[in-house]
Amino acid sequence: MEALAKLRGCPMSARKMRLVADHIRNMEVGPALDTLKFTRKEASTWLEKLLVSAINNWGEKTGQDPEDFKLYIKTLLVDEGPMMKRFRPAPYGRAHRIRKRSNHVTIVVANKIAIEGDFDEEE
Repeated sequence: MEALAKLRGCPMSARKMRLVADHIRNMEVGPALDTLKFTRKEASTWLEKLLVSAINNWGEKTGQDPEDFKLYIKTLLVDEGPMMKRFRPAPYGRAHRIRKRSNHVTIVVANKIAIEGDFDEEE
């Protein structure tokens, strides 16, 4: 069983978000939350909230307590979102373009025992 959580339009570049996302990809949920809590980047607060949301979604979907199961991050995608383009004045009457980037994050949390059973059936 797996559950999904999405964050859309986060006001940060996808490149900065991927730096933190790469640390927790394919980790179990407990150590991933600890890693995010002690990471000193702004992206870690956004990812921590999203991971907690995905865990709660899994609990609502299955009707069971997530703490009793070994959940792990099955998929973690960080895609680029829409870019706002602004202009700043520059010397000699010119204008410089400022790109305010955003991103979309998708987390899929799954039960580790259920996934191991799926692999056994395929063999």
